[in-house]
Amino acid sequence: MPSAGYGLVVVSNRLPFDVSIDPDGQPSWVRSPGGLVTALEPVMKEADGAWLGWCGAADAEFDPFDVDDMRLVPVPLSEGDVEDYYEGFANDSLWPLYHDVIAPPAFHRLWWESYRRVNRRFAEAAAKQAAQGATVWVHDYQLQLVPAMLRELRPDLRIGFFLHIPFPPLELFAQLPWRRQVVEGLLGADLIGFQRAADAANFVRVVRRLTELTTRGQVITIPGKHGHSPRHVRAAAFPISIDSKKFDALARTPEVQQRAKDIRKELGDPKVLMLGVDRLDYTKGIRHRLKAYGELLDDGRLTVPETTLVQVASPSRENVGAYQQLRDDVDKAVGRINGEYSNFGQPAVHYMHHAYPPEEMAALYLAADVMLVTALRDGMNLVAKEYVAARSDDRGALVLSEFTGAADELTGAILVNPHDIAGLKDAITYAAHLEPREARKRMRRLRRRVLTNDVALWSETFLAVLTAVPVRTTHG
Repeated sequence: MPSAGYGLVVVSNRLPFDVSIDPDGQPSWVRSPGGLVTALEPVMKEADGAWLGWCGAADAEFDPFDVDDMRLVPVPLSEGDVEDYYEGFANDSLWPLYHDVIAPPAFHRLWWESYRRVNRRFAEAAAKQAAQGATVWVHDYQLQLVPAMLRELRPDLRIGFFLHIPFPPLELFAQLPWRRQVVEGLLGADLIGFQRAADAANFVRVVRRLTELTTRGQVITIPGKHGHSPRHVRAAAFPISIDSKKFDALARTPEVQQRAKDIRKELGDPKVLMLGVDRLDYTKGIRHRLKAYGELLDDGRLTVPETTLVQVASPSRENVGAYQQLRDDVDKAVGRINGEYSNFGQPAVHYMHHAYPPEEMAALYLAADVMLVTALRDGMNLVAKEYVAARSDDRGALVLSEFTGAADELTGAILVNPHDIAGLKDAITYAAHLEPREARKRMRRLRRRVLTNDVALWSETFLAVLTAVPVRTTHG
């Protein structure tokens, strides 16, 4: 660590590298998938930055270390922390609450205490690493108390916060027993970024209702203490994206192009190949998608083997009850559809319950005629953007839920309300029979948007707005 600390500190629940311990107890670090590291790596290197987060293994303590010219600072979590702070409060209280209460959130005081304790640990670690007047960028719903805790410890810092998931309307957020503490935690930041303008508006409305603070447009004013000048907090939309040029280049490689052809062949060369790619999460609308597809086969509007659906659902939070239930439901739905509509050697649904490397994903996207994104609520949904980035052939159709952040940007998509099964069926049928000319027109529009607004632009824009905030040397 430079004697004066780091000029940019990124704080997220997980480090961008996962640890695996060999039989001799020696750690090795594997880069974890995800767009955040792609976005921030160049900025981190340029700014001589440090990244703080948990290594993914409970009760493991590691000293800070360097990988790929990045300083990584592991923040330890005990088994109890993982259970109460992470699986409990973050994923069984906040996650369902912030996703429209699709599953009922559970509120336990023990979980809340753990959340507060762990957020304090992250704030103290960040305070220790940051140089005088440094910029600290805190990420996501697991760490919403960090901005205020950090400001208390280090009033000289510029603090940004970005929420990767939706922020709920007041009527839902108000259910949270610790709603005021969470709002005050977030207001420790100078800039709070959201995926959609609607999320930022929800937050400002919550501030107006739950605090005495003055708001004007996107700006919330916090009065200065002891004669100091007031502090201004801005809440605004910064829609996240992917490394679209890299994904576009990957999909153009001869290997991926050939693999896409092979996939279609292996699936029996269907006339229409449909694709769903999701984490196995109740927010993703997988049950709704399967219901609509099953009914279309039942109605005879789609037939097997002319049509087939590939559903990739990577495992997720398997210790949480609602996820186990979802897995059972999806298994049953796939089994029922295949039992009724498959031909010998030609299943109606090919269901894969595991994750794939980017090369295979790019090939799947290229092979698919119709991409189905039917999330019931999603902060952004990067799969929709990956599909578009892969389609340098200007073909394919994207059926996209209007409840995703991506729906605000991807105006060439076929938008759907996944709760409206009849409407969803019509949209899927429309996409399956889309005229090539219209498909090209829509895809070109989509690609212009995705290739221009990439993840590098997202991080540059957020950091430019944050670093324009004047540095404060005293408590406000």
